[in-house]
Amino acid sequence: MKQFVVRLTLIGFAVMLLTSAYQRTSASTLMARTATHFLNSLTPEQRAKCVIPFQDDERMNWHFIPKERKGLPLREMTPPQKHLAQALLSAGLSQQGYIKATTIMSLEDVLRAIENDNGERRNPEKYYFSIFGEPSDTGTWGYRVEGHHLSQNYTVVGGRVADTPSFFGANPAEVRQGPRKGLRTLAAEEDLGRDLITALDDGQRKVAIVDQTAYKDILTSASRKASLEGQPSGLSAEKMTPKQFDLLLALLEEYARNMPDQLAQAREEEIRKAGKKVYFAWAGVLERGGPHYYRVQSPTFLIEYDNTQNDANHIHAVWRDFDGDFGLDLLQQHYRTSH
Repeated sequence: MKQFVVRLTLIGFAVMLLTSAYQRTSASTLMARTATHFLNSLTPEQRAKCVIPFQDDERMNWHFIPKERKGLPLREMTPPQKHLAQALLSAGLSQQGYIKATTIMSLEDVLRAIENDNGERRNPEKYYFSIFGEPSDTGTWGYRVEGHHLSQNYTVVGGRVADTPSFFGANPAEVRQGPRKGLRTLAAEEDLGRDLITALDDGQRKVAIVDQTAYKDILTSASRKASLEGQPSGLSAEKMTPKQFDLLLALLEEYARNMPDQLAQAREEEIRKAGKKVYFAWAGVLERGGPHYYRVQSPTFLIEYDNTQNDANHIHAVWRDFDGDFGLDLLQQHYRTSH
């Protein structure tokens, strides 16, 4: 019995050490280390493509359509460099978020087959890695991983991380032919939103449904600052039953948990602070397979989602901060403190 107690104590101590060691590695430190390892693997020519001054206007020039970007694409990297690039992408996402991101990239092969593309436009290696400034635990820098239907933007200021805009998309939303038939990359984003709208009663839906026709795209598009001008808010969380509010929280949690723990907790803190000052709006049909759109809006953050293009089989989903996109709020605080 005594040996069992001693063994249990030692195991508990080991777990405590491992946990504390894990917690000591902050998101900003992990990002800086991973970015440095990646940069150290590049040739001078590759580094010149990848590294962009932090103050450059390009840092806020984000998008999610299939086009050329500034930065170093995967297809111009060696196999070891690609592994380090994927590690950098992983440093800014949870396991859930990383799986979504890499699956989104893989959908380019599905589109290539559907569209008989030669691989130039639809290419799972046309994803660009850009580092803004010099990676540092304590300095100011950032990085972006971006390509068709994926744009993850990170700004690090004095060890604090801003992780928006954060965009995930899926085309096709559901693969309907071929060996990957049935794959739904962003299934939870769609299903949880529909669970909430269908849980509302008729009176609540009249308020929540702001348009009978779904919008053609997210309203904020790739704007540099999130803004909704003149748009009806939808249904307030204050008007929801406890069960309906739980469904709203489950939807918010899905978006928050795309980030690693420390950043997810920051999003969850925003959700807690918002409380019932959150609005849910829907546009389009309720039935699966039809065009639809929803958004969740609080005083500080905005989620937009649409599935309207390609016969409602093409998803866009984004989390944005009204004042914190690209770390603008962190930078303002930093400048006030520094001066």
